[in-house]
Amino acid sequence: MTNQIEVTARPAWLTALTWLTPFVVIASQAFFVMASAPDRDMGHLQKIMYVHVPAAWNAFLAFLFVFIQSSRYLWTREERADLLAAAGAEVGAVLTGLTLMLGSIWGRPTWGVWWTWDARLTSTAVLFLVYVGYLALRGLTDDPERRARWSAAVGILGALNVPIVYMSVKWWRTLHQMQSTPSTVDPIYAWGLRANAISFLLVLIVFIAYRYRGLVAEHVLDRRIEEAALTRRTRA
Repeated sequence: MTNQIEVTARPAWLTALTWLTPFVVIASQAFFVMASAPDRDMGHLQKIMYVHVPAAWNAFLAFLFVFIQSSRYLWTREERADLLAAAGAEVGAVLTGLTLMLGSIWGRPTWGVWWTWDARLTSTAVLFLVYVGYLALRGLTDDPERRARWSAAVGILGALNVPIVYMSVKWWRTLHQMQSTPSTVDPIYAWGLRANAISFLLVLIVFIAYRYRGLVAEHVLDRRIEEAALTRRTRA
């Protein structure tokens, strides 16, 4: 790998976002859950949309980030790109798991079942498993370059499933409704979707930034342990 990285002081923008993000999330959730009217058919159950949909959107963004950083690693062999991709995959996997969990909670009273092998649900579950596999793969070898190459390949191939998840409701007949966007829902809900999508985007950025810093610290510590062990062997 090239351009070895070191632990640096936390940047001011990250400190600011760390304090700002919880307030934005709480305010956007509280305001739109309380202010928006219940849906005609689903009643207040519809308000799960304010978490379920933004979580799904930002999971897609996380995997786009993994795709970009994985491609960048294969092109440049930079440690930073590999660790950024790993951080993005961890956060994306969490958001995808949250999407699946909330979808099941929403689906039980709507469809009468917690789970069905619907094209949207199945493709999302596959995406989740791909990135869980990505994270497991990183623990299979202690060789940093081999780990980074394997991870980059899985990250790129796994991200190709995102368009399949997104288009599944158009390509196949599914129980899942067409994807919700501000242009496909009543205007009364559109602002709630936008505000909560932004709040989840802030969560995504903060989580990836902190996880990246944690991975850098782990990586630097491992490197220093190896250097110390090599120094002791050389002196012996």
